[in-house]
Amino acid sequence: MQVLYYLIAMLVLSAASFVLYGWDKRQAKNDGWRVPERNLHVLSLLGGWPGALMGQKYFRHKTQKQSFQITYWFTVVANLGMVIVAWFQLL
Repeated sequence: MQVLYYLIAMLVLSAASFVLYGWDKRQAKNDGWRVPERNLHVLSLLGGWPGALMGQKYFRHKTQKQSFQITYWFTVVANLGMVIVAWFQLL
């Protein structure tokens, strides 16, 4: 049952990440209010990294900023590490 809750949370956070990347890209083009990078990274770390990756690719956003990419991939590795630890604790 816990796995189901995690998957639902991951789906919701991924959808939120995808939407925020689209919003931030639009705001960047229009010189509007931007989403702080920290917020994008927190969503990735909490499980929204698949949506963040799709948002980066689909909107072509934040793909060239090396410092952002390094931090993003760190959140992916950290998230997957937490999942692996949790999985082994369930066994």
